[in-house]
Amino acid sequence: MCGIVGYVGTQQASPILMDGLARLEYRGYDSAGLAVHDGKQIHIHRAAGKLSALRAVLASEPMNGTCGIGHTRWATHGAPSEQNAHPHAWGKVVVVHNGILENHAQLREQLLKQGHKFSSQTDTEILAHLIDDELKDVTLEQAVTRALKKVNGTYALAVLCTDFSDRLVVAKNASPLVLGIGEGENLIASDIPALLAYTRDVIFMEDEELALITAQGVKIENFSGEQIERSPKRVNWTPMMAEKGGHKHFMHKEIHEQPRALADTLAGRLNSDHRDVTLDLFKMSDTDIKKLNRILIVACGTSWHAGLVGKFLMEALARIPVETDLASEFRYRKPLVGKDDLVVAISQSGETADTLAAVREAKDLGTNLLAICNVLDSSIPRACEHALYTHAGPEIGVASTKAFTTQIAALVMLALRLGRARGVLQDATAQHIVDALSALPEIIEKALEHEDAIARIARTFSSARDFLYVARGINYPIALEGALKLKEISYIHAEGYPAGELKHGPIALIDEHMPVVAIATKNKSYDKVLSNLAEIKARDGKIIALCSEPDDRIRELAQFIIQVPTTIIELEPMINVIALQLLAYHVADFNGTDVDQPRNLAKSVTVE
Repeated sequence: MCGIVGYVGTQQASPILMDGLARLEYRGYDSAGLAVHDGKQIHIHRAAGKLSALRAVLASEPMNGTCGIGHTRWATHGAPSEQNAHPHAWGKVVVVHNGILENHAQLREQLLKQGHKFSSQTDTEILAHLIDDELKDVTLEQAVTRALKKVNGTYALAVLCTDFSDRLVVAKNASPLVLGIGEGENLIASDIPALLAYTRDVIFMEDEELALITAQGVKIENFSGEQIERSPKRVNWTPMMAEKGGHKHFMHKEIHEQPRALADTLAGRLNSDHRDVTLDLFKMSDTDIKKLNRILIVACGTSWHAGLVGKFLMEALARIPVETDLASEFRYRKPLVGKDDLVVAISQSGETADTLAAVREAKDLGTNLLAICNVLDSSIPRACEHALYTHAGPEIGVASTKAFTTQIAALVMLALRLGRARGVLQDATAQHIVDALSALPEIIEKALEHEDAIARIARTFSSARDFLYVARGINYPIALEGALKLKEISYIHAEGYPAGELKHGPIALIDEHMPVVAIATKNKSYDKVLSNLAEIKARDGKIIALCSEPDDRIRELAQFIIQVPTTIIELEPMINVIALQLLAYHVADFNGTDVDQPRNLAKSVTVE
């Protein structure tokens, strides 16, 4: 996820572009750049790091011109650097881009054979080459359209051309792009905050649309060249509301971003034959995978819960022993790992100090190392031979939501890869799982539709002092995660347990004041969970049941029911946790706590 801005008008473009980028820096903070047309040529300034680095460049080398584009980058392809920063140029064309081009490798190979030369590792640079190639006896809009028909993937794209100092062309597919309509000037941005200082009249572009932006107006058309008439809408958000997309908190926004985050995690990785996955930075051969004795997962907090789900997945699908270890304990117990083991380190930030220390300990012991991480080229992936990036986008709320679900999606794909390589995962089973993964973003959308019902339950229990969360099997880690979310942001004591363990101690806590959240979806553990719920009801516990298909048995036991969509058991954790995230969020919101920045917690834990 990156930030894009563009301006055409009568004012100097660079201060407006920089102001817009500052309002979008939460979307990308690895590098930044501007391109401004001075009437004769396009000048480009870029800098690695935060926006302050680009400001320093502009202070010594100002840019003049009334038409330009800007970008803040959150790295996906290629490490954060000046070389990989946007804008990218080739020939007469300069581009900025947000999204992922799935067929970038094939296109790059074709262009290299035609004599093109590349100066970056990014997929974005390919767009400048493709558009410049098409820019012969056609308009800039036509050249952009023709180029985009050659790419697969997602994009919000803004284009400048040396031949035109008074216009820019933008296009959109599955990445946000907003047009700001002014008087004698017009703007574009990937999010509304960049526009509010200049206009509150906006047009939201739809997928597979292209627009020509000049100071006099905007012209929108589809990829067939048919013009589209769309009136601007008036936005009355405050700047803070706009940054949150109208959501009250970043956490709420990020819960609702999970369908898109999961789609980005899966993009380009599910093979077309629906029987395998492609993990380009996990380079172990089938032969080496077959030699593995076991897998050790090291992580902290929410990432550790994802690792517990990963244990279920890899043992079931790849038939290999898996241990899940808290990274903060790993290096203090003289761990037994060797050359035929694989250590999987999971971290949202890639900078978690305990996990990084565990990775270094494992590396000294000569084992194989794989990082599952959300931040490209952060410390943990750099310390590992292999990486699996989640592409969840920046997560601002301290309590992790979309980073967690995308970690599980990555672990499902890893389990598929290992199972196929080891020859233990049959074609039909693999295809069944890949098909279900393809449908997952849409199913998550359906899960989010139950928010109002969840909020009503949250209000009922917002004054509770303790919660228990129970589940069995692959959903047990989700009980742990649900309890963690609640105590992180609401400061209410909560514990997660395997449902079968209630009678071994925790059942002593249950009375008429104790709410118990139970994951009771229709799988092979269903009957066992219902037996545990009967034990809770007999002691007057208040049961909140997550269930896929409410029936008479569950209605007799649970006073409150949260319905969740049905999927295969391997993907249930990603569906069920949505409801628990929303429950925790609304309990905290009703209690008035600081949801995005809860006390004593930090987003990236860089101390041991």
